[in-house]
Amino acid sequence: MAAGASAKSGSGGGPPRGRDAMADEPIPVRADRGGTHLAQVGRNATADEPIPVRLSHLLRYCGVGAVVRGPDYLVTVKDTRTWTCGVEHQIQHVEQVRAVLGIDRTLRSPPVARIEDGRPTGRPIPAMRFPGWMRCARCGLLRYRPWRRASGAAPDPPRRPPGQSSVCADGDRPACPGRLEQAPWVLAHACGYLADVPWHRLAHAGSRHPDQRGCRADWEDPYLRVVAADRGYTVRCRRCGAFGPLPQRFPFGEGAWRQPWFPEPAGPLDEPAWVLEINDVRVHAPDTVTALVIPPESRIRRGTVVDRLFGSADQQAALRGARAGLQRKTVLRRIARDLRCAPDDVEEALAGIDRGYPLYGQSIAGGDLLRSEYRALVAAIPNLREDEDFVTAHHTEAWSALVGARDGAAGRIAGAVDRLIAVERLKEILVFKGFRRLGGETVTPPDLTRGSGWLPALELYGEGIFCTLREDRLRRWEADDAVRSRAQAFGDRLAGGPVRLPAPPQVSPRFLLLHTLAHLLIRALESDAGYPAASLKERIYSRTGGEPDQPPLAGILIHVAVADTEGSLGGLAQQAQPRRFLRLLTAAVEAAGWCSMDPVCGEREGHGPGLLNGAACHACALVPEPSCAYGNVLLDRAFVAGGADGSVPAFFGGGA
Repeated sequence: MAAGASAKSGSGGGPPRGRDAMADEPIPVRADRGGTHLAQVGRNATADEPIPVRLSHLLRYCGVGAVVRGPDYLVTVKDTRTWTCGVEHQIQHVEQVRAVLGIDRTLRSPPVARIEDGRPTGRPIPAMRFPGWMRCARCGLLRYRPWRRASGAAPDPPRRPPGQSSVCADGDRPACPGRLEQAPWVLAHACGYLADVPWHRLAHAGSRHPDQRGCRADWEDPYLRVVAADRGYTVRCRRCGAFGPLPQRFPFGEGAWRQPWFPEPAGPLDEPAWVLEINDVRVHAPDTVTALVIPPESRIRRGTVVDRLFGSADQQAALRGARAGLQRKTVLRRIARDLRCAPDDVEEALAGIDRGYPLYGQSIAGGDLLRSEYRALVAAIPNLREDEDFVTAHHTEAWSALVGARDGAAGRIAGAVDRLIAVERLKEILVFKGFRRLGGETVTPPDLTRGSGWLPALELYGEGIFCTLREDRLRRWEADDAVRSRAQAFGDRLAGGPVRLPAPPQVSPRFLLLHTLAHLLIRALESDAGYPAASLKERIYSRTGGEPDQPPLAGILIHVAVADTEGSLGGLAQQAQPRRFLRLLTAAVEAAGWCSMDPVCGEREGHGPGLLNGAACHACALVPEPSCAYGNVLLDRAFVAGGADGSVPAFFGGGA
């Protein structure tokens, strides 16, 4: 085809707009509460295999705006405004969680599906295939959405075996045997925008010849190639001969959509976008927050008649609107049948709601998340029931007796721990607040516009181990000049470096100590107790105090939490038995004294992202990414076991 001619062309570098451009929608994403989400592709939903995605990943790395890899294609999940399927249910009794997290919208769990007879059933979450360009792995030829059925074209080809991609069959030779794969590059902007790479604009950006400047973008005939060059890649137009490099940065451009599924151009932006590979971590970073459900809300009896009636505004309205005797009896019988109880139970439940169920006048504590959880963990809860959402067993007295009977190194290590508590049952709320791109400050909400009244969230159940360190011993250790100076260096690097943590902590000697010790305990649990490190998570409670309303905190919670009401089997909470925990703690502290990468690991002043790690590497203190709340930075074994040169005193090496 001659330069400038096109069967369906446009003047800009962006994709065609309008109804025809979105003809291959939608891709439903389905979920299984047991841990598997599923996606199906195309107008003919039976033409492709489902894509499995873990339930908790849908609110993290596979959430709205993320690029998700399937066996044959890549997809991106659409925003929650397109979730016309609705949601599973509104998460009840989390007013305290919303208050401490500063959330003014309701929380709802995502749709759930199940596999029945080998087929997915349930409610879908829309997604779309992205990137829209496919590239021949052999000749580099680009095609725009070749899977679409063009107007008047032949029917779609039959279903391919899993993992097999279509053949190019159109390259520099009459029949190129290369296979088409989705182009592995996207255009991302710090404002949260994402789009296909404008390949036509890249090839013609430096054109000077009139024929090249007049070459028009074409969305049906393949004419662009991406080929490897001496440095990177080159984009070539085989119609007019124009070519240009694949740059790192490029203007987002008026032809680019704000999101791949959102057909509204972003317009020119002050800062250029970045051309990134799809597996680059900067393409999508979830912004999630978590909080524990603690008393009084954790003590609410779930599943009772009053609780079920409380969760149904329609049933309450029907009862309150039925005042006449016969009408009220009819409504009572209908609701009692729905709730599977007696009419008198419904009357009693409504009276309980009128008296203030579920809290009956108890105030909800907002404000300080860490302080609220810490206070709940260290306090003994009276009249505790096993079916509550926050169940603790205090072993502090037995721990103190065990410490008193120990001497030597084991006694010094054990003497540093003040409280020891088993968390036999907990519920964690995970909330997806949005996502970032390129590490920017802009958080794009899951509905893109902040117009909806809800956020996707999950209820995660599990158990854990909680311990605190002795405040008097911490105070003496923190007063050492070498300890303060080493911690100050970490704080300066975090403040002036490129790393941006979603919830930056108060960098202090005690935080670095607690954070490093938490990682060492996770690794010890993996090797000694048989727990995969990736299944364990940390919560660090650290504050130096000094103000009346800011008391000091020094605690570690190591816990497991899954999207299942059964949680885990109790094995983690059993590790809080004093003798077992002493072995665990001793192993963790001893592991801090040596690394297989020493002396390199122990003597470097800083390494890792932003030089925010001291004596810590993958061989000694780093854990899988899901386990760490701070991106595997702000770690240093020197605070636990002492500096390699002896300049920094070890916290666990001091006297009682």
